[in-house]
Amino acid sequence: MTDLKTHLHTYLKAQRAALLLKLDGLSERDARLPRTPTGTNLLGLVKHAAACELGYFGETFGRPSDLVLPWEIEGVDPDDNEDMFATETESMADVLAWSQACFDHADATIEALPLDAPGTVAWWPPERNRVTLGQIIIHMALDEARHAGHADILREQLDGRVGLRSEGNNLPEWDEERWAEYVGRLTRIADRHG
Repeated sequence: MTDLKTHLHTYLKAQRAALLLKLDGLSERDARLPRTPTGTNLLGLVKHAAACELGYFGETFGRPSDLVLPWEIEGVDPDDNEDMFATETESMADVLAWSQACFDHADATIEALPLDAPGTVAWWPPERNRVTLGQIIIHMALDEARHAGHADILREQLDGRVGLRSEGNNLPEWDEERWAEYVGRLTRIADRHG
């Protein structure tokens, strides 16, 4: 039987993989292009997840890294939201390499510490900033699952590519006509309740 820490870590890694999958085959432009009124973009979601993992599995547990968080770069205003997009000077390859280094640092922390290892999240309110490694693994897996869901929708709107692990493997294998009928049915139902 797999121990709980390994089990939780596996869920976190699955969310990372889901996020990274949504970049598969995209051009730099498509990976970077804002797709919502608030600028959400696929490459930015990966960069944000990596930055969060670096903070939560680094500073929180007294395990600093040589990696620099986007808002700690000289000349960057923390309110510039630079963890949510690739800057003019960063290529997609740069962001992915930095993200992998962040994930590797997080993995090393998870492997080194027990689930009940204490930590302090400096950016949380004092009344709830004392945590354990187990809490943070769960927190990050849930946060990344949320962002993987964002990425699912953005990618589907971009080119119709869907699925958790590979195209279409967790959806009905319908052709375009069947999907159009399905969407039409849902629209009629919604209209009846409008």
